[in-house]
Amino acid sequence: MKRKIFIDGQEGTTGLQIFDRLSVRDDIELLIIDEVKRKDPDARKTLMDEADLVFLCLPDHAAIEAVKLIETAKIIDASTAHRINEDWVYGFSELSDQHKERIIKAKKLANPGCHSTGVISILYPLIKLGIISKEGLYSAISLTGYSGGGKKMIADYKENAENLMSPRQYGLSQNHKHIPEIQKICDLAVTPIFIPIVDDFYKGMQTSVPLHKEQTNGFTAQQICDQLYDYYKNTKLISVNPKVQTEGMLATDTFKSKDTLEITVSGNDDRIVITARFDNLGKGASGAAVQNMNLMLGFDETKGLNI
Repeated sequence: MKRKIFIDGQEGTTGLQIFDRLSVRDDIELLIIDEVKRKDPDARKTLMDEADLVFLCLPDHAAIEAVKLIETAKIIDASTAHRINEDWVYGFSELSDQHKERIIKAKKLANPGCHSTGVISILYPLIKLGIISKEGLYSAISLTGYSGGGKKMIADYKENAENLMSPRQYGLSQNHKHIPEIQKICDLAVTPIFIPIVDDFYKGMQTSVPLHKEQTNGFTAQQICDQLYDYYKNTKLISVNPKVQTEGMLATDTFKSKDTLEITVSGNDDRIVITARFDNLGKGASGAAVQNMNLMLGFDETKGLNI
């Protein structure tokens, strides 16, 4: 029997990506709302009541209101609204067996943010493995393609390409919306410094966390690499380059159109940089949402994903 899915906010970047992924599957029935009724609460609720699972691809305030309409369906919220809410499951299955089990049983799930995915994929295992302390002072730099800014930013880059060729740092107040979930999920005692940068390529993400040897409890760069490799070796979508990289370059768009994430350790034993690279629209958004849907509805975890 096909599982019924409704995407509330299908016209947005993430909603469209989820629609495209699910529309080609023979085990999913997409419930489509009439375009003129897409903001009609009664019409939306009718489809929500029919659905097995609802994706919320809405701004934060709209997502909060939409939850009130849903009575029986499972929910995956792609917004920031519920990511640090204790009543919601955080959808990052690779962090531990316990995370995956909670996702499988989840009624309400918050899909991780794109930048957050990169930072958490690095800091969370390092803390759990005892390589770094949760009381430490940490920073992260994250470079993203402009699709991460949604429809308005995409239009700006298409219309003003000549004027937007330089990388642009944003979140200058150090209050970026992904910081709270990074701190909560990693159980950090001190709020990290986070520097997001958008550039003139469509999609791709590169998130880096620098560490001094004084922060790593005596672990060398290669030992950290080995530990991360072992931590993620049984996961399907996250991989770790097995050797410390000291030459060449790391391209941000290497994993565009993929739903995988690769971690690379570079530097030396005094100064180490750990980098996660992935597609901000893939493992950073719609790919992760479909992965979580698969787990919540009993499908194979990677069904419909680009690996």
